[in-house]
Order: sequence, then structure tokens, then C-alpha cells
Amino acid sequence: MNTTSRRRTVLAACVAALLAAPALGQGSFAKHKPITLIVPFSPGGGNDILARAVAPKMGQLLGQTIVIENKPGAGGNLGTELVARAEPDGYTLVIASSQVTMNPFLGMKVPFRIERDFEPVGLLASVPMVLVSHPEEPYKTLQEFLAYSRAHPGQLSYSSPGNGTPQHLAGEVFAKLNKTEMLHVPYRGTGLSITDLIAGQIQVSFATYASVAQHIQTGKVRALGIAGQKRTPLAPELPTFGDAGLKNYDASLWYSLLAPAKTPPEVVARLNEAMVQALNDPAVAKQLAQQGFEKQVSTPAELKSFIGTELKRWERVIADNHIKVSP
Repeated sequence: MNTTSRRRTVLAACVAALLAAPALGQGSFAKHKPITLIVPFSPGGGNDILARAVAPKMGQLLGQTIVIENKPGAGGNLGTELVARAEPDGYTLVIASSQVTMNPFLGMKVPFRIERDFEPVGLLASVPMVLVSHPEEPYKTLQEFLAYSRAHPGQLSYSSPGNGTPQHLAGEVFAKLNKTEMLHVPYRGTGLSITDLIAGQIQVSFATYASVAQHIQTGKVRALGIAGQKRTPLAPELPTFGDAGLKNYDASLWYSLLAPAKTPPEVVARLNEAMVQALNDPAVAKQLAQQGFEKQVSTPAELKSFIGTELKRWERVIADNHIKVSP
């Protein structure tokens, strides 16, 4: 064995020894260096809410501080790219939602490949997408909105957290299926998007239930329907777009945890274990349920397979509906 090979063997043995502890705790990571969890959107959106609910417990299980950093921009691509380029040591992670399987096919610049530049850690949760309107708009039900939007093509505006986000795509696919046109108004994050809806600057918005639940309850926005085929137990009275006749429409969101490519398998496994334990914690589970999330845990391998399936699905949907996003 030459000198280079011996060094590699010794290094591999050291890494394995560091990660060999069977239980989570202080032996998992170096105490002096916090884990950075990137949220690629502004505060207030689903990614952000989920991160802040799960990170404290996950950090406790790892014996490690987890620092959340919001890095919005480019439909989530800016913050996600930061993690793709980070050191693959488990100390930089990203909360990635459905948009990572949509963006490659929207005609926008995506500076990474999700299947090449990341190690899947696991699915976290899903959340229904809901169509909400300003309470003073003339349509009070989903059926009324469908009819109104068809009768007034190009006269309705809808907001989203940004170009290429799942909320944006939800609006574009809806307009195609409902044979109408709507003006898309992108914002830098969910908070600003909903703020202008409440102020009456925008007529409707596609948003995660988690991000608008409190505004629905206080009457600041009106919930019209669930942008999918499955009703949510959090608001069982809300009809789905399937109930209204759009049988092939589904814009529900999922969220996952990703690490940079080439992160050691032992580190990925340790992160997955902490993530699953955090999601199963009764206090965390209750908090997520109250905020509109449905737990969706998986192994790293299951998430990898799921991402592959979603890439194929959205490539087909986007091509069939001729959807492109301005750079």
C-alpha cells in the first residue's frame, strides 16, 4: 500500500470512528460548529414554519445547535444552490420543497441538478395548497370563482412567493385547466404575498394552508378551496378542485431535508434518525398538525426514489400545459 492509500485508509477510519456511536448525542458532530439549516424563502412560508418547528428538537437529539438562515430568491434556487456548493460534512442542510422538481422544466436558470448535487436525508411533511381571496371579492365559493375567472380572463391577479414556486405553478396550471388567464404577481416570499392580498392589492393567492390558516380564522382572507383532490381534516368543509370538476389538478406541497452531495452515508443516516425522532416527538407532531402539516417521514433511499418520480411527473405536466417562467 502506498503512502496516499494509507492516508486515505486512516482518514476513512477516523471518520467512521467519529460517526460510529449508535445513539444520537454529542458524539454525532463537533460541538464547536453549529449546523446551518437554509430556508430558501423568506420568513412566514411553509419551509420556514416547518424548519422552526423541527430544528430545535432535532438539534437537541444531535447535541448540536441548529441555526436557521433565510436565503430567499430565484424561486428558491438561490438558497438551495448555497447548500449544493457547501462542504459535504453534514453541517449545511436545506429544507427543499416541491419546487426543486419543478424548476428544471420551467425555462428558468437552475444552477444545480437536484439528483446530482444533493444527498437526500428524508421527507419531512406535506401540506395542502389552498386558494384564498380577499374577503370583499364577489365570489364566495370555489364554484363561483371558477365561473368568474372564466368570464373575466386577464382581469384577475394572483400572488405567489416568487417565480417558479409551487404556488406560482399552481396558478398557471389552474388557468390552463380552467381555460382562462390570470396575471401572476410574484413576491419575495409568502409573507409579502399574503400581506398584499389582505390589503386588497391582489384578488387571490395560492398558498400553503400552514401560511394562511390564522388569516382564514380571523377573516382577513377567504378560503375558497383546496388546490388538489384530497380534503384536509384541518378544514374538512373546504371543497377540493376535484370536487369542483378539475379532476386532474393537484398542487399539494411536500417538504424534504437535503444535504450536499458526497456527504458521508453515516452522517446522512444520523441526520435522518434525528429528523424522524423529532417528527415523532408528541409536542412537535402536535405543533405541525395545528399549523396544517401532515408528517411524511422516509428513508434517504425512499426520498431519492420519490424525487425521481416527481421530476418525471412535473416535466410532463409543465410540457403538457406549455408553462414557462420569465428569468
